[in-house]
Amino acid sequence: MTEVAQAPSHRYLHRPASDQQVRLSVVVPTRNEAENIPALLSRLGPALAALRAEIIVVDDSDDDTMDVLTRHSVDAPVAVRLWHRPPNARAGGLSGAVTLGARHARGEWVLVMDADLQHPPESAGRLAAVAMRHDVDVVIGTRYAGEGSPEGLDGATRELTSSWATRLAKSLFPRRLTTISDPLSGLFAFRRAAVDLDRVNPIGFKVLLELLIRHPGARVAEVAYEMAPRHAGRSKASLREGLTFLRHLWGLRSQRLVGQIRERPSEVRGRLRELVRMIAFGLVGLSGMVVNTAALWFFYEPANLHHLLGAALATQLSTAWNFALVDALIYRRDRQGSLAGRAGRFFLLNNLLLLVRLPVLQALVWAGVGILTANAVTLVALFLVRFLVNDRVIYAPGSTGRRDPVRMLVNLRAPETAATPSRKRYQYLKYRYDVAGVVTIGSQIMLPELEFFRAQWVADSDVDIAVRVSDVGGRGPRRRAAMTEYASESVLRYEEHLGRLGANFRIRLGSPIDIHVGPLLARSPHVVYTNIIEALLRFVLVSRGHMLLHSACVSLNGVGVMLSALTDTGKTATVLRLLRDHGGLFLSDDMTLISPDGVATCFPKPLTISAHTLRAVQAQDLTPAEWRRLQFQSRLHSKGGRSLALTLSRFNVPIMGINAITQRLVPPPKYSVDRLVPCRIGTSTRVEELFIIERGTPRIGDLGKDETLERMIQNTDDAYGFPPFRYLAPAITIDGQGYAQLRQREREILTGFLSHVRSRVVASDRFGWADEIPRLLRAERGDLTSEQQLILPSWPQWGGALSPSGARA
Repeated sequence: MTEVAQAPSHRYLHRPASDQQVRLSVVVPTRNEAENIPALLSRLGPALAALRAEIIVVDDSDDDTMDVLTRHSVDAPVAVRLWHRPPNARAGGLSGAVTLGARHARGEWVLVMDADLQHPPESAGRLAAVAMRHDVDVVIGTRYAGEGSPEGLDGATRELTSSWATRLAKSLFPRRLTTISDPLSGLFAFRRAAVDLDRVNPIGFKVLLELLIRHPGARVAEVAYEMAPRHAGRSKASLREGLTFLRHLWGLRSQRLVGQIRERPSEVRGRLRELVRMIAFGLVGLSGMVVNTAALWFFYEPANLHHLLGAALATQLSTAWNFALVDALIYRRDRQGSLAGRAGRFFLLNNLLLLVRLPVLQALVWAGVGILTANAVTLVALFLVRFLVNDRVIYAPGSTGRRDPVRMLVNLRAPETAATPSRKRYQYLKYRYDVAGVVTIGSQIMLPELEFFRAQWVADSDVDIAVRVSDVGGRGPRRRAAMTEYASESVLRYEEHLGRLGANFRIRLGSPIDIHVGPLLARSPHVVYTNIIEALLRFVLVSRGHMLLHSACVSLNGVGVMLSALTDTGKTATVLRLLRDHGGLFLSDDMTLISPDGVATCFPKPLTISAHTLRAVQAQDLTPAEWRRLQFQSRLHSKGGRSLALTLSRFNVPIMGINAITQRLVPPPKYSVDRLVPCRIGTSTRVEELFIIERGTPRIGDLGKDETLERMIQNTDDAYGFPPFRYLAPAITIDGQGYAQLRQREREILTGFLSHVRSRVVASDRFGWADEIPRLLRAERGDLTSEQQLILPSWPQWGGALSPSGARA
């Protein structure tokens, strides 16, 4: 008779009285592990006590493991559940057991570990804590990076076998495993919503490998740990398991090849399509070269302009010609984003290449080559670069399936070279700032964004945040950027590809917060402030009861008016027009310091003039030289440039270094508000009106408190979208408060602030907010041009409390 298959059985072995909502499910597959269960539960329970966890044991044992589990689960601080698979229901072995446990997990995160204590429960608990505070999908316990070690394996032969198996897997999947040092680890966690278990059909021991291969877009971080010796019993590894692994590896590789063939009928055809695009791009470029040459001849001969200026002007005409044809003919089916965004990136690329072409053009002219011929040579020489950037960046399809280019690693302890500068440098902090009497900053680099808050009376030994220049990172180059967190030392280190020549920095969280930036970053203060300091300042302010809100703020006839919008909507232009047409006090344009009582404090950073803001700047506000530079600067540092930079950040390039060099060569167009419009700077105001401005069909509508809260949080997060914020922020701890606690406290501060404010949305399709907002306020409050406003000092001392109107109490 055919034996009837029995279904796995399930029961709770222990359920605490306060069975709160579970965030973490720990899946432990067992097979004849009775000797290990008491030690496992006694150590794992305390490691999970603070994580709102449950333990799911999936048992394939033939010994008394179930009985031992039942006896020792009674005192566990978390729920313990048991799934037992009878002999005829053990398909897939260990992998099948893990999949079963994951399917029945209640937590949003699933942690997988072995029962033999080679995965120390304390390390598993730390890995889970890292997973739940980082913006990633998979967190891997690694033995082959940082302070990790495989020494717990049974002897040198097992260590060598494990190492070679890892290298084999990485060589077969070089792209999908590129940032991962230990793809065969048995200790890992994954976000349940990010993994489709129906796509996973693992066999043998290597569950993680299949999970990574089947989910190429999963965001991955690693946590280094030292593998411990087996506590008791015998290893289940065998020659049979090794052959199963090789068969599984070959199956994954062949399935991947079949998948690629289905996505593209054949590799040859895909390459042919790329070749056709390149030929078409070349033909368009050839027609553009005719336009460029004709324009250069006109500017050089009849117009009698210098040949370099003529080449620059001719490039603008040929770029417009090329873009129109490329966008309409070659990539009409692959266009991403708006027409203006694509055009901005296209023009930005060609103008950056123009900076490379002009010196070569001049050298060829000096060598006796004719101007038109030399210009044609420089255009042809850069053809391949233009095509590749257009084909793989500007017109590339969405990034689904692309592994995050930055390697994320959490080490439990920091080596000496990570915690301290590599060589002695002077420590004196030349520039000191007092931000609204809440946070003090000392820096060896002048920070133009904080110049309003310059406070040389602050002792450099008393600052809350210290910024110094030092050598950060290893001496040699590295294959990709890395963010390393040294948990026990509260040290974070970011390194890019070029060794110590790259845009590297190190942060020690403590009192004070100690930031060390490499020499390249030190030459670009704007990048240091925007990408590092402001991220930390944001959360230090939150820990002290304030929020740095992405918004603008002015006071019109004593009425505090706040504007909020997504980046590059038109907020700056609106503020300039409001001040020019209606007077009033300026408090902020990019970030505003708010408190729960509805008071906004000034944060007057220099204004960045992007392309769409030019309409609000009048020619007499700037010198002729500034105005000429602004025409190019405003386009490079506008939405198109930012979009191109964000696209590049998805690739394995030193994006922070590129940003630093770009801003060093072409500084962002930043001006103090009183250079652009006659106005006075206020200290603080009680905000009564909040307008969220957006582009679209004209409309005005009230917003509820909950919707306003979410919109303001979204707009603020949008301002921090550039790397490395999302790698850095989850590792931040301020005064004992972790990232999740700080974000929750930030929401509470904003909720309190919004309870005092009327919120409305104003949409315009013609940048008309500076007309519509005053019209609304006049209808409700009367004339806005009154000169009854209180004039405040433009360089406040923060010694006393501030009244909501801005006067000192």
